[in-house]
Amino acid sequence: MENSVNQDFAREPVPQHLRKSWLSISSVWIAIGIDLSAMLLGAQLGAGMELSQALLAVFVGSLFLGLLGAFCAYIGATTGLSTAMISNFAFGNKGAKIISFCIAISLLGWFGVQAGFFAENAHSVFSMLFDITISTKVLAGIGGLLMMTTAIYGYQAIEKLSKFSVPLLIGLIVLAMFLAVKKEGMATVTQTISEDFGFGAATSLVIGLFVLGTIISPDIARWAKSKKDAILAAFFGFLIGNSFMLVMAIILSKALGTDDLMVIFITLGLGIPAILVLTLAQWTTNTSNLYSSSLGLAVLFPNTSKKLITLVAGIIATTLAILGIFDIFVVFLSFITIFIPPVGGIYTAEYYLINKEKFSFKYINREDYNKRSILAWLLASGVAFLTTEAPAGLELFHITTIPALDGFIAAFIFQALFGLWVNNRRRD
Repeated sequence: MENSVNQDFAREPVPQHLRKSWLSISSVWIAIGIDLSAMLLGAQLGAGMELSQALLAVFVGSLFLGLLGAFCAYIGATTGLSTAMISNFAFGNKGAKIISFCIAISLLGWFGVQAGFFAENAHSVFSMLFDITISTKVLAGIGGLLMMTTAIYGYQAIEKLSKFSVPLLIGLIVLAMFLAVKKEGMATVTQTISEDFGFGAATSLVIGLFVLGTIISPDIARWAKSKKDAILAAFFGFLIGNSFMLVMAIILSKALGTDDLMVIFITLGLGIPAILVLTLAQWTTNTSNLYSSSLGLAVLFPNTSKKLITLVAGIIATTLAILGIFDIFVVFLSFITIFIPPVGGIYTAEYYLINKEKFSFKYINREDYNKRSILAWLLASGVAFLTTEAPAGLELFHITTIPALDGFIAAFIFQALFGLWVNNRRRD
């Protein structure tokens, strides 16, 4: 077994001597939370709600994410294992490969989509700022390859990128907010442009933005020194990471009357910072998609180096992004993503309510399939499919208005009921 500090421990627990403090880990989640999607949603909320209601929706949604993230991250720190490996305890060795496939394909697909999203925004910025037209295919290739680099070298590289980028991103975005308020005055910030969002809908959007990240939080939390470090890192990482960019975008959009953050930066004379924010914000977020995808693929290909897996997967995803093929598969990706949140409900129910003792690396290959877990997963995925809007789902009814959360809750309930029933039968 390799003992190098550069190893990423994709198929085994992270050694205790390499574990990190909660401040170090929370910086990774904060960096992941500062992304273009958060910018866009924050700007839309700012344009469509009263300031106080928008800020409250962000706080309530981010608080929920912090609590859910801590709930899942605790298991990552306890086992030292990734989400894909933890699923082995609940689904069995062969069952976990099905789960790992869904996680890997979904996150790899979203990596390609986000690379394309980056290219479109970069194309607009260069056009507005320098009157230069750069092909979105070229920008998608550059962006994808850039975002691959840190994922290839694993958590250690992602942590270093986060520690560098978080202070810079926060500083640049706060500077933009200061200049916007100074230019337009506080009166514009408190104005309501329209009433497009109710409080409940806005809160749901805030939660939905990052709920998938809480489900796969063990991928990062496995590096925590202790369970306490994992809980603190997840809570503050998700709370601050998810809320900071949303709040800043809300204030900026209200101050300048537009929901285009890149236009806002350029209007304020912050052209170069706009490029830095665009690049770093998307880099820190999208590299985590490829990182978690590679952890899932490492379970599917146990005899292949994780670095090689990440490299090949990243090249494939970037190539498809260059070809624009992911625009065709967004519906498919939305559909397959339905299957991931129930995994979180199942492994948390199994750990907290059924049998936490088996969540030890020595039991990693104890069974091939856990039939009750697979049944709970399929049923809960079905619930998520029925609550997801078309065309990825049927949207026949709503539970929480957040399909991913619906899937998590349904899976937790099914797994608890099935597991407790089996345990009672064994005692009888």
